[in-house]
Formats: sequence, structure tokens, C-alpha cells
Amino acid sequence: MSNDLGHLFTIFAIGAALTFVVGFYSLVTTKNLLRALIGVEILAKATTLLIIVAGYVSGQIALAQALAITLIVVEVAVIVVAVGVVLCIYRHNKSLDATFFTNLKG
Repeated sequence: MSNDLGHLFTIFAIGAALTFVVGFYSLVTTKNLLRALIGVEILAKATTLLIIVAGYVSGQIALAQALAITLIVVEVAVIVVAVGVVLCIYRHNKSLDATFFTNLKG
């Protein structure tokens, strides 16, 4: 049984790592602020998946669920505030290009 859990953890850890890499790549390479928020969301989903699988493998499912729910609540609050900021930036500048903000002074 323990070998099956280790194999399951390995598969999901590889999947979570690949998802994390995709999110990090989209966060680093894009100049669009909305795509950057999507990258942050993908990073958070990979972290949630890894927390759940680690809790399942270690036998502490209740702790993993509590951590995952806390992470989801914090993630939603951060994304809502970030989307509000991005919308205000778009209304003010009519652009979501992040390179525009490097030229601002003040």
C-alpha cells in the first residue's frame, strides 16, 4: 500500500511541477497584465494540487484540506483585488501592456 501511495505522489508531484512551470513561464514571458494574472492562478492551482496530494500520502487529509481551503480563499481575495487594479489600469491607459509602465515617472 505504501508503494502505491509513493507512486501516486510521484505522478501527481510531476503533474503539479509541470503545471507550476507552465504558470511560471506564462507569468515571466507575458507583457499582458491579464495573462500574468492567469499565470498566477495556474501557479496557485499547482500549489493546491501538491498540498492535497501530500496530505493524502502522509495520512493527514484533514490538515491538507484545511490548508487548501485557506489557500483558495486567499487566492480569490488576491485575484479579485488584482483584477480590480488591472481594470482601473485599462480604463485609465486603454492598454494592458506592462512595458508601458516602465516609462512612467513619479
